[in-house]
Amino acid sequence: MSTHIAAAAGQVAPTVLLPGDPLRAKWIAETYLDDATCYTEVRGMYGFTGTWRGRPVSVQGSGMGQPSMAIYVNELFAEYDVQSIVRVGSCGALTERLALRDVVLASGACTDSSMNRLRFLGLDYAPVADFGLLRAAHDAAQARSDLTAHVGLIYSSDSFYNPRAAELTKPLVDHGVLAVEMEASALYTLAASYGRRALAICTVSDHIVTGEETTALERQETFGAMVEIALAASTA
Repeated sequence: MSTHIAAAAGQVAPTVLLPGDPLRAKWIAETYLDDATCYTEVRGMYGFTGTWRGRPVSVQGSGMGQPSMAIYVNELFAEYDVQSIVRVGSCGALTERLALRDVVLASGACTDSSMNRLRFLGLDYAPVADFGLLRAAHDAAQARSDLTAHVGLIYSSDSFYNPRAAELTKPLVDHGVLAVEMEASALYTLAASYGRRALAICTVSDHIVTGEETTALERQETFGAMVEIALAASTA
């Protein structure tokens, strides 16, 4: 039993969907999983296990930012032998190539966090998605006519409110980075460390260029296409 999840052995499935928002975790479980049961409410960070099309799947809230998410990912991999984690979250579009509610399949994640610099003694490690999950997610997205999906780099920032955001992100955009979020870089690094699979799938919830944004309730309960792609990819 882990410190922050506190589930009993066998209560967490080998495949986990990982939203930051615990209420999104609850919504996903209630909307998509059959016979879902709650295995944790520690610190209000809900976790549920059920089935999707007969396959066991868990969904676990992780909180905001790489330090919080890393706690849950470490425990899921180390204590519960989870094999695949798919982050299902929101992101901010950094380029007009993306529109509100587009889906981004993150092939790799840049970051301003010091977590990897500390881990790799100052070297710049390049955290990337599991190719099998990425390919399956791309295939699932391409089969849909109700969304636009993009594959590319995202930027995992340690700061939500940054007075130098525009200045700092311009060189990233000039080098093909599509969107900003706060978790994927650490997720990909930890998956590599444990020899497991990981992918971040994000819906554009706000647009840094145009100023458009979705509401908190929309972010919590209406990003279903992203979840369906994640379920299809992780259980393929």
